[in-house]
Amino acid sequence: MIVHNSYMKSLVTFLVLGSASLSAADIATVEEIVAKCNGDIVTKGDLDRARREFIGELRQSGVAGTLVEQRLAEKQKDFLRDRIDQLLLVQKAKDLDVKVDSDIAKRVAAMQTESGIADPDKFHDWVKEQSGLSFEDFKDEMRKSLLTQRVIREEVSDKLAVKHEELEKYYSEHKSEFVREEKLFVREILISTEGKDDAGVAAAEKKAKDLVARARRGERFAELARDNSDAVSAKGMGELPPYTKGQLSTNLEDQVWNQPKGYVTDPIHITNGFLILRVEDHQKAGQAELAAVESEVMDKVFAPRMQPAIREYLTKLREQAFLQIKSDWIDTGAAPGKDTSWGDAPTLKPETVKKSQVSSKIHHKRLLWTVPVPGTTTGGTSSSQ
Repeated sequence: MIVHNSYMKSLVTFLVLGSASLSAADIATVEEIVAKCNGDIVTKGDLDRARREFIGELRQSGVAGTLVEQRLAEKQKDFLRDRIDQLLLVQKAKDLDVKVDSDIAKRVAAMQTESGIADPDKFHDWVKEQSGLSFEDFKDEMRKSLLTQRVIREEVSDKLAVKHEELEKYYSEHKSEFVREEKLFVREILISTEGKDDAGVAAAEKKAKDLVARARRGERFAELARDNSDAVSAKGMGELPPYTKGQLSTNLEDQVWNQPKGYVTDPIHITNGFLILRVEDHQKAGQAELAAVESEVMDKVFAPRMQPAIREYLTKLREQAFLQIKSDWIDTGAAPGKDTSWGDAPTLKPETVKKSQVSSKIHHKRLLWTVPVPGTTTGGTSSSQ
């Protein structure tokens, strides 16, 4: 990896200039640098934000009371590790010339569709309101997450080979895990008629019929649901939880229970609109054959190998990196034997920047979505961004 000269300097703090002539009263410490990683830095503010976001995620998932402090105590030691992990992976993506621009464009387009905001400026304002980031910064955070995922997939997961014989062995030794209850898997599209007059109801029915025709011609039902459904499930591409016999209303169950995978119903007139269902799968009761659960068996065999492989890969990246960490901070993912000690203190000199430059860096809040950072071993989503 390339080490950028601007960061080879011994940076200690960002300082704000209060006037042309610098005096003690004019200087305020804004960010303390904790670590230097190739051409990037980790600040104490980065780690404080990670801590706040982690607490927010715990509470959002229903964790409360002393359990929050317990989970935080378990996770606290890894915030610096996770931040360095992300920096190394994004840097590696640049070395590999990984491109994610088309993926970003698709995700942003999907977000704009879901938000229902057609005007670009208003959509950008909505993103800022939801995420706390400018639209460009939001896309940059999305880019980092996608780059991280791509590097892990290409450099680690794609190189972990699992032989079919291993799947057969796991399946034969854990058959009881694959005894199935009969379940039906469906997706839905709802075209609402709430608050509509007769003309509006007629228009809703026509739209529903058009969507059925499109789905039966081969258009992807999940995308049709995402782009057209008025149900809350639209954000999940219309996916519903699996149903056992008797959980669906008799009217709906009769229309889908005995239908084959891929079957799309006619519009079903219900109280609040027109409902379209597609059969995604019908899991039969009894012992599932290996062929039917092979992907699930693969996950069970593959998952225990993945985290150690990721950590091994990140250790190699650390070994190749220019990495310096302040003495009162610990990288729990440190490469054994690598010297990451901070530069000679007497030679360190502060760098100064204008307040406007600093303020542009201090604006990270929780994103609309998050992607787990490799190396996370505790509950919740790792938030080192």
